[in-house]
Amino acid sequence: MLLDTYGRQAVDLRVSLTDRCNLRCTYCMPEEGLNWLGRDDLLTDEEIVRLVGLAVRDLGVREVRFTGGEPLLRPGLVPIIAACAALDPRPEISLTTNGIGLARVATSLRDAGVDRVNVSIDTLNPDTFARLTRRRRHQDVLDGLLAAEAAGLRPVKLNAVLMRGVNDHEAADLLAWAIEHRYQLRFIEQMPLDAQHGWDRSQMVTAEEILALLRTRFALTPEPSSVRGAAPAERWLVDGGPATVGVIASVTRPFCRACDRTRLTADGQIRNCLFATGETDLRGGLRSGASDAELAELWRTAMWGKKAGAGIDDPEFLQPARPMSAIGG
Repeated sequence: MLLDTYGRQAVDLRVSLTDRCNLRCTYCMPEEGLNWLGRDDLLTDEEIVRLVGLAVRDLGVREVRFTGGEPLLRPGLVPIIAACAALDPRPEISLTTNGIGLARVATSLRDAGVDRVNVSIDTLNPDTFARLTRRRRHQDVLDGLLAAEAAGLRPVKLNAVLMRGVNDHEAADLLAWAIEHRYQLRFIEQMPLDAQHGWDRSQMVTAEEILALLRTRFALTPEPSSVRGAAPAERWLVDGGPATVGVIASVTRPFCRACDRTRLTADGQIRNCLFATGETDLRGGLRSGASDAELAELWRTAMWGKKAGAGIDDPEFLQPARPMSAIGG
């Protein structure tokens, strides 16, 4: 098992497959100038499958989510997923994507073993999409959502980040649209994980503001805390249900006490927290001939040292040097 000194067990593995992305979202990346990881720095397909297998067989991981950057840019994505779906015990497998290219591969992902997808979409307006992402690919995302639904990758979950003065006025429209299409929408507070370190807490649209915006049109009833478990999103029934909406308030309502996640970066580093400033190198062990038992012990040690919380409210909080695109969400 992957335990820490506070009694938490990590059963949810987030695997970043690449640090590259085909969008340049303003809250994540600068328009240009990022130094991408080199080919030799990235874990190979075989190395990823070996580490996921180790986590599932020997360390108690039950859920695996593939992320990026943008995971659809990984050439070996479908074979990696198929190999992980063949593990015994079989983990629940999901994918977080910006949706570009999803229309082309949704059926292949389903056949390989993906159970569901999370798709990022922050706006219903193509021009606002271009302003936020610096790319005109809005229709590609919508096409990807339709393809995911048609392929049976349900429930299709949507992730939205609201930016003050840009798309925050769309909160209620996004929810109405998601309900109409039977998608599950989750709003995420903007986090200090941007590559350009331009995050400003005073400009962040908070969970309370998001809920206030939604309540201008909908009645929201909180789900019992027992339903949430270790999920990062607090959820509300919309107009009495059955539709729900979630808010991931990583900054203003940290959920560290129930965290059950461990993270593997695209270059083979273990991160015991999204906001950690340190990492544990598994790639070096892999390539120097370490046994599964030795790698497992490195992983257990990394998780044992996990802090009680992310410390965002601590005056001495330091934003991680590596951006979200390198860490994996």
